[in-house]
Amino acid sequence: MTEHGFPRSGPTRRQALSGAAVVGAAATFVAAPAAASADAAPAHGIGKTPIGIGRQRPSRELRGLLAQIDPARLKATVLKLTTFGTRHTLSSQTDPARGIGAATDWVVAQLEAIAATSGGRMTVARQSFVQPVGSRIPVPTTITNVIATLKGTAATERVYVVTGHLDSRVTDVMNFTSDAPGADDDASGVAAVLETARLFATRSFAGTLVFATVAGEEQGLYGSAFMAAQMKASGTDVQGMFSNDIVGASSAWDGTPPDPHTVRLFVEGVPTSETAAQAAVRQAVGGENDGPSRQLARFAQDVAVNEATDMEIRVVWRRDRYLRGSDHISFLQHAYPAGRFTEPRENFNHEHQDTRVADGVQYGDLPEFCDFDYLARVTRVNAATLWSLAAGPGTPKGVTILTTPPPNFSGINTTTLTWTRGDDAGLTGYEVVLRETTAAVWTEALAVGDVTTVTLPISKDNVQFGVRAVGAGELRSPVAFPVVG
Repeated sequence: MTEHGFPRSGPTRRQALSGAAVVGAAATFVAAPAAASADAAPAHGIGKTPIGIGRQRPSRELRGLLAQIDPARLKATVLKLTTFGTRHTLSSQTDPARGIGAATDWVVAQLEAIAATSGGRMTVARQSFVQPVGSRIPVPTTITNVIATLKGTAATERVYVVTGHLDSRVTDVMNFTSDAPGADDDASGVAAVLETARLFATRSFAGTLVFATVAGEEQGLYGSAFMAAQMKASGTDVQGMFSNDIVGASSAWDGTPPDPHTVRLFVEGVPTSETAAQAAVRQAVGGENDGPSRQLARFAQDVAVNEATDMEIRVVWRRDRYLRGSDHISFLQHAYPAGRFTEPRENFNHEHQDTRVADGVQYGDLPEFCDFDYLARVTRVNAATLWSLAAGPGTPKGVTILTTPPPNFSGINTTTLTWTRGDDAGLTGYEVVLRETTAAVWTEALAVGDVTTVTLPISKDNVQFGVRAVGAGELRSPVAFPVVG
């Protein structure tokens, strides 16, 4: 017997299913091509692709877009943002040269210039509100997000959001007068957002893209919290959100080796927004590793880890760094899939520090400690992910796993999945994806055609299932994990 309890000889589950009927209109079983070596361990009999299936190769158009991401432009943005002295949320909003107000005006002007190249598809707005007295807000304070929206063409709007936070701070989070250059935290994220917006503005996508700089992050995620709440209140279908926070340095400057080709992506498992009823179902079916944000991370790895980005994505199975948080949490609180991109290892000499020299060591978040070639690669990861989301089909809706088998089947060793057909132009069909419950990524895909229900001769007890849409150009959506029906 193998370690999994399967015989060493005889047909594998893959071989057995290759000739098995899959119920669903025009549905057939198609195994994904193996991406691993021939001696890779079978995934409990359902596949041999431990590094994941369905990795999308970047198209010529996407490669061309990624090649235009400019380290020099990113550097210029970071340098410009540091010239405002401080961008603290409580700093001046009227001084034309110093403070959060002047920085906001500059960002608006940049995005308006970018929008002018879009043929009317992109609009720019200031989203301002007064934050009442609260944690780290001593007096009522106006907070302003800057939001550029590139309207998509899909019949039913779906939205993808990318943010960087404009505000900065020093050692004392309430000190709004000292210089707080905030080069890495988070001028780097703002630069990535502006550069991505510049390149996307001249192109048309099915999905709507939102490029935003948010404020109030250091004081308590106030800007992003307002933005996410407004989207939820208006019924906006946000199918993916990424916060870029501290993405400008590849070296920690602490003697540890630099890691210039890796970016971390933090994603929660159990949803922040989960209700007690949802928790009870999750505990019964074992969906701790299958929340929407985990599916978004798997998608990012599939589409943005390649030679065109020259990057690896290190997915970290936490909502954020240990006991810490960023703007994606505001979206998680409203049940939107979201994650946080950040550099491989933070340098605390150059983060949340007064600018000073002590014992011969330079402290402060200064631009000379950024790596702009690295920031360009992080921006390519963002762009490749957003392009693939917005150009491909939307995540399937209404995916349900039935607990009662259909009349033509007896017993419980079958699995029936249903979903709602999307209205994406160019939609060609769907794939059911599978993996061992212990596998980190999906390991096998079953092409089931343009159908909305399928019954598989596989027990739901032993593996995890998901459904993804396939569109024009073989672009695939993120996976939807089924609910119980």
